[in-house]
Amino acid sequence: MEWLYDLFFNHSALQAVVILSLIIAGGLGLGKIHICGISLGVTFVFFMGIFAGHLGFSIDPQMLTYAESFGLVIFVYELGLQVGPGFFSSFQKGGYRLNLLGLGVILLGTIMAVALSKTTSISLPDMVGILCGATTNTPALGAAQQTLKQLGEPTSGAALSCAVTYPLGVVGVILAIIVVRKLFVRPKDLEEQEHDDPNHTYIATFQVHNPAIFNKSIQDIAKMSYPKFVISRIWREGMVSIPTSDKILKENDRLLVITTEKDAPALTILFGEQENRDWNKEDIDWNAIDSQLISKHIIISRPEINGKKLGALRLRNTYGINISRVLRSGVQLLATPGLILQLGDRLTVVGEAAAIQNVEKVLGNRVKTLKDPNLASIFIGIVLGLIVGSIPIAIPGISSPVKLGLAGGPIIIGILIGAYGPRFHLLTYTTRSANLMLRGIGLSLYLACLGLDAGAQFFETVMRPEGALWVGIGFLITFIPVVIMALVALRFCGLDFGNTCGMLCGSMANPMALNYANDIIPNDNPSVSYATVYPLGMFTRVIIAQLILMFFL
Repeated sequence: MEWLYDLFFNHSALQAVVILSLIIAGGLGLGKIHICGISLGVTFVFFMGIFAGHLGFSIDPQMLTYAESFGLVIFVYELGLQVGPGFFSSFQKGGYRLNLLGLGVILLGTIMAVALSKTTSISLPDMVGILCGATTNTPALGAAQQTLKQLGEPTSGAALSCAVTYPLGVVGVILAIIVVRKLFVRPKDLEEQEHDDPNHTYIATFQVHNPAIFNKSIQDIAKMSYPKFVISRIWREGMVSIPTSDKILKENDRLLVITTEKDAPALTILFGEQENRDWNKEDIDWNAIDSQLISKHIIISRPEINGKKLGALRLRNTYGINISRVLRSGVQLLATPGLILQLGDRLTVVGEAAAIQNVEKVLGNRVKTLKDPNLASIFIGIVLGLIVGSIPIAIPGISSPVKLGLAGGPIIIGILIGAYGPRFHLLTYTTRSANLMLRGIGLSLYLACLGLDAGAQFFETVMRPEGALWVGIGFLITFIPVVIMALVALRFCGLDFGNTCGMLCGSMANPMALNYANDIIPNDNPSVSYATVYPLGMFTRVIIAQLILMFFL
């Protein structure tokens, strides 16, 4: 049985793979358990690693460092790619208020952490770990550990304090939402507010009764100072056609127009009359509306199309078809000429069957080719992120240059490539399942190594008086900023309760609390606000964990 002992206890590459795999498998299995509808999910890998470390399991220190660093880099880079497309658009009208409130939550928690570090016996590295655990943010912990290594400080204390405070960090946000709802929410705060989402398309039919646009081309009308719109079909004298940009509009033409709902009244003034029919139901059979034309979804799978503007392809005038909508990552986009296309976009194309077949050849429409992940671009992005993370940055007040490290560099490059990669024809597309797989592998590796390293001292630390102090301070850092900013959002900013909950969960990077908010609120406002705040909140927490140590340690 010596071989079995070697497999689990003698340090080797094989032993490291076995131990980490068992920790990850056990943690993910426990993560499926729900208590009162709440689960820690993948975070159970962290606690499974702690338990294994407490039992005396360990792996070679160099392998531990490698696996932990590699897992962190993969996770934060893929996270950057995920939030990148919506990162800068989250600052548009409507989103800036939610992001400012989210930053308020982050700022209050940070100020509390720094102040408590100065007034208690807790060291700053341990307090940063408490802050990361209280805000359930393991990427921020990874960034803090990298900074501590640069400064020559031990990292085990930050990992221990994060582990101790993490469970109440999850529950604390939910408790804060319950308290706010019971004590401070008024009936009008429960009324639903609509989001001003520029990407939410709206379909309507108009009749041309405005003499000012009689005998004018669609191109000339589009140049007027009216909202953006796409005319999908024109009915004239019982015949339906696909309009080209030089199509002349005449009195009594019926137009099927794709726009945004808030712009429909302005287009009613432009065209003359809006019909009452609802074209936005999901069960409409578009191919039965008119027998001469068909509507088909075509997926961009040709790499040459990636990064090109829709208008530059001249599909409408060349093939006599119309593209009414573009679906990207579950979001409907208005198919304007200036829209920059990305690999994996799904276009709704209307036209005759033969013309649509020609468009398919141009765009690709080969779903199978998209299932192969662009691994080369992923690793190139990681290399660029590590290069950026290794650049020494001179900051006034700090004696030695600082670096963004393994967490800061990759997440910045991931965001930039996710947002602007297609403009430079970079093939960054991966299926949602592939992105989740890479993020899951990276995060699981990082958490398993983190827990295994901290496990030997975890239970001893919890039983000491400072362990209870960590838990109490962590709960305060979770609870107080959430309650204060909830009151600000409800009383001074006029947000409804659903939007407020989503903002709070996004700023705390707490999907478990979001699940609770979705259960108690009938609309999707919490999810929309969460998605709006999450990108900036995650990026800010990763960077701010490093800045605290650089300036105050």
